[in-house]
Amino acid sequence: MKTYRQLVEEAAESVEEIMPWDLEEMLAGGEPPLLLDVREPGEYDAMHIEGALNVPRGVLEPACEYDYDETEPALVTGRDRKIVVICRSGHRSVLAARAMQQLGFSNVISLKTGMRGWNDYEQPMVDKDGKPVDIETADEFFETRLRPEQVDPARRERDL
Repeated sequence: MKTYRQLVEEAAESVEEIMPWDLEEMLAGGEPPLLLDVREPGEYDAMHIEGALNVPRGVLEPACEYDYDETEPALVTGRDRKIVVICRSGHRSVLAARAMQQLGFSNVISLKTGMRGWNDYEQPMVDKDGKPVDIETADEFFETRLRPEQVDPARRERDL
């Protein structure tokens, strides 16, 4: 049995990952990539990179094909386009990018560190209404809030 972390590490072996400063350069360049945010709609609505397309990870595969309720034409026709996949921390995005490779996408990249890293690098984000999101609001949003039952019991024992 593999853990989530192992699945992410395995996917990262075959997926190109870039850092926020690399994405900043790409966006300033001549032909910017398609930004694909695979977070859930509530996460996306709270804050995202302006111009990013939101397709939650749970519906990604049918969104990449015609004839599904989730079909996203920009993805269906973008198999050769440079696509940067974004999530909160870079884990879901690397898994999504790997799935897209399996679907025939040839130029898909994952944003390592995700929106958390984008925020740490102090890059602009907007909310669902297109209004700028300040860094302090984003810092609070991205803070990890594990409930006690979500923490690995072995780790709890070590921390006592």
